[in-house]
Amino acid sequence: MKKIFLMFAFVATVFAANAQETVVPTNPSTGDYFDGLTLPLTFNRMIPPHALEVTFSKTVHIIFPSAIRYVDLGSADILAAKADGTENVLRVKAALRDFSRESNLAVITEDGAYYTFNVKYADEPVKLSVEMTDFIHDGEATNRPNNALDIYMHELGQESPLLVKLIMKSIYKNNDREIKHIGSKRFGIQYLLKGIYSHNGLLYFHLQLKNSSNVPFDVDYITFKIVDKKVAKRTAIQEQVIWPLRAHNNVTFIGGKKSERTIFTLPKFTIPDDKHLVIELHEKEGGRHQTFTVENADLVRAKVINELKTK
Repeated sequence: MKKIFLMFAFVATVFAANAQETVVPTNPSTGDYFDGLTLPLTFNRMIPPHALEVTFSKTVHIIFPSAIRYVDLGSADILAAKADGTENVLRVKAALRDFSRESNLAVITEDGAYYTFNVKYADEPVKLSVEMTDFIHDGEATNRPNNALDIYMHELGQESPLLVKLIMKSIYKNNDREIKHIGSKRFGIQYLLKGIYSHNGLLYFHLQLKNSSNVPFDVDYITFKIVDKKVAKRTAIQEQVIWPLRAHNNVTFIGGKKSERTIFTLPKFTIPDDKHLVIELHEKEGGRHQTFTVENADLVRAKVINELKTK
């Protein structure tokens, strides 16, 4: 009898333990409670989201001031993708008709700006085409958290994309000619290197293209590459292409009797003594190509960007 009682007590204990493990809480967390010591996020740290309406039978287009680098969708109820052939236009629409739950959308652009939207369904959205501005950096305190940080891009290293943008605009606005001996001139086209600048691991090249002819010039492509100064016959040419990271006023059409300037941002590099940097400009469906070289002595004399006004 005693053994039967002990066995019954053991079985009851096991059932009780299992019952404790499978208990469903009657008051599930609503998100207001955090375990342990937690500081709340105050509203002055929040970037207020924009309201965005989408629908199933129409597409909403959002135009950003810079190229789109990242897009995140809050749910599968919405679809988003860059418009074909563009870098700064995002098309958004509903994945199904009349979804009831509100969702959200986040976008990061190449200049380090962050945009956030609360998205809901509407049969007829009022705004089908939306033009955004960089509201994080527009000076409006109500649009950004206090002491907001810029978003950094891997290719720019420790430099803020916003500062890179300001530096390029400053060089373009000042329009100084720091270098007066580097350039080429052929067929009524003059291509000049007006200056080289340096800041925080990046180089900035200020280039000017002047078309003295009456025939417009269509830019096909521009290359920066380090090549050997002297190449023996039957010897393979060793080239190291330097890809620009950013460009300001990168125009591709220069009309007759017109002049344009472009600022290119490149990663920091040096040139060995037996090599030089070759900058080539190619005309689309034409033969008025321009080429000139830059020596390491010119590169190491790059002007420190701290001497410029970046306002």
